[in-house]
Parts: sequence; C-alpha cells; structure tokens
Amino acid sequence: MKFNTKAIHGGQENIDPAYGSVMPPIYQTTTYSQSTPGGHKGFEYSRSGNPTRSALERAIASIENGNYGMAFGSGLAAIDAIIKLLKSGDEVISTNDLYGGTYRLFTSIFEDFGIKFRFIGMQNADKIDEYVTDKTKLIWVETPTNPMMNIIDIKKAAAIAKKNNVLLAVDNTFATAYLQRPLDLGADIVMHSATKYLGGHSDVVMGTLAVKDKELADKLYFVQKASGGIAGPQDSFLVLRGLKTLHVRMQRHCENGKKVAEYLSTHPKIEKVYWPGFKDHPNYDIAKEQMDNFGGMLSFTTKGNSYDEAIKIVENLKVFTLAESLGGVESLAGHPASMTHASIPKEDREKTGVVDSLIRLSVGIEDADDLIADLKQAIG
Repeated sequence: MKFNTKAIHGGQENIDPAYGSVMPPIYQTTTYSQSTPGGHKGFEYSRSGNPTRSALERAIASIENGNYGMAFGSGLAAIDAIIKLLKSGDEVISTNDLYGGTYRLFTSIFEDFGIKFRFIGMQNADKIDEYVTDKTKLIWVETPTNPMMNIIDIKKAAAIAKKNNVLLAVDNTFATAYLQRPLDLGADIVMHSATKYLGGHSDVVMGTLAVKDKELADKLYFVQKASGGIAGPQDSFLVLRGLKTLHVRMQRHCENGKKVAEYLSTHPKIEKVYWPGFKDHPNYDIAKEQMDNFGGMLSFTTKGNSYDEAIKIVENLKVFTLAESLGGVESLAGHPASMTHASIPKEDREKTGVVDSLIRLSVGIEDADDLIADLKQAIG
C-alpha cells in the first residue's frame, strides 16, 4: 500500500467479527473473561493489552513501515519508556535544540537516576561521533527540531549509531510519517507525540513508538506493561480516527505553511523566518532528501529582538490561537521562551536560538489568505 491508503487501512483488520463494524469499537473494559486460567482470546487485562489500543498500535507500525507499535498516555510517557531501557551510568547524546518537556524529563528526572545526557548541535551529523563513548547507549534526535526547525541527517546519525552499537531514536512529531519515515532511514525507534498531527484535532493526549526489531519491541512492551503509562481505549479510538485523515490534513498544512513562511520572509518587521523549505535554510538539501515536503511548522523573530513586541503580536492574533501544542486543524501561535521551552534555562535557550522575540506557528488547514491577513494585522 502507498501512504494515503495505509493511513486508512494499514494494519487494520476486522476486530469485531460479531457485528462487522468498520471502525474498531471502543473496548471500554478493564478485564476479559477466561474459559480456564490462561484460556482467553488474546486479552487478559487492559494495562497489558486492549483491542482498541492494539488496533491503533498496528496502524502506527504500518504508517512508519515498522513491525511493532506501542501507544502511551502521552508523548513524554513514550519517551520515558525509551529511557527506561537504560541503566545508571549509561549516556545519551541528544540534540541541544529540543522540546522543553523532553529536556525537563532528561535533566530533572533521569539524571537523578544516574543517566548522563550530552546536549550537542547535530546540524553536522558527523560531529555526533566525537561524543560517543563506551557508555553511550542512545542517540536522541528531533528533526525538524522544536522550535528552530533545524534539520538533522537521520541516515548519518543511523550510520554512527550502528557503527558504535547504540540505539537511535527519532522524534518524528513535526514531520509525521507522511513526510518522513525514520525507520526506513536506519533509526531503531520512532516516537510521536500523537497529541499533535496524528490525532490532529487538539482533543487527545497520547504518545506512540514504532520499531522493526522484535527483541527491542519486546523490551518496550515490557516497560509499557510494567510501568503502566498506557493509552486508554477512548484516546486510542480518537487517534485511529485522526490517522485516517492524516494524509489530506498534512497536504494542506504543508501548502499553508509554505504560503505563510513566504509572506513572513518579505515582511519589513520580521528579522528571520525558520522554515526548512527555504533554499538558504541550513541543511535544506538534507530536508529535501529525507522529507517528502517541508511541513506546517515555522518560527520567526521580529527585528530588534523585543520581548514586548513578540508578546504584543501573539496577543493581537485573531485567527491563530495563542496556545501550547501544535498539529491541530486550527492554527496556533506560541512564544517558546515563556511557554513550551520555559523549563530550559535562558542561557541555554538562547544558545540554540530561542530568543525572547521568537514566535512559533503551527499553521493549520484554514484558508491561507485568512491566516496571512491575521498575521498582517497582528504585526502591524
């Protein structure tokens, strides 16, 4: 199947033979009857497995060209499960431009358990190799990164990981499998905050993982079951529904993102626009090679690097909603320094470009002319 078909049918089967429902039912149950101890129909207790969640997990594996999928209660719960593959004394090499919640989880939780994190710039992926030691067990990549839209070469990162016998995990939230499939590029694990584009309607919080290797999958399934950070059946149903329109939504996100980025790039009050589709964007050639399009996420700064000016703009927006999160059908605007990345120290934020005047946009699927008009009146 090609992607557009996979989004609707991939990994799906009729899990309700009694009635032949087209959509998997919401199995809102905690437990399942057994004819004899151990004699069940594949499900015993909904923490370890639920038919609605399992349907979603198969679909996630399918769109990422993986063999196994897992659904968790949030994106951070999915990341938490990956880090629980490690032990005290292990080291992780992570991109230094990453979601603030991921940074907080790494530094405020897992560093206390003896895991060391090295945050480095990965725009030149060859540099990753310089930081690998015999204690390195995982390379963590976001691409495009949040919020600077930096592009990291997944193939090169995968080659370095393989050479050093370490895992490579890629946060694919911004691109989605519609634009980029990290497992095909050599990654071991692909992670999504399904809260974002996969759900697509700002009505569910969830995280997902997909892998190809059975041994790795079994370890992650064990963590999922033992730690219990699972996605519930109602949320699983909502993301399954969201997946079925992922391809048509992403097409419009990409179209609108391009128009908005091009408008902002010509505005006299805008200093810089960060969007991977510009030919002068760092690693544009890599983005063009490993992505099928450039997405609907972008960031920009105003001239003068004024905090007050940035706040004024986001407060004046009418069609864009000032809110955290991204990837919904509606357009959202955020101020990373005071919102999504506030947990990162100011000095560290600014080293990666997250200055006080930076505004991040999640461009939705409304009419592009209305979005541009809204930005025009808000910027003035």
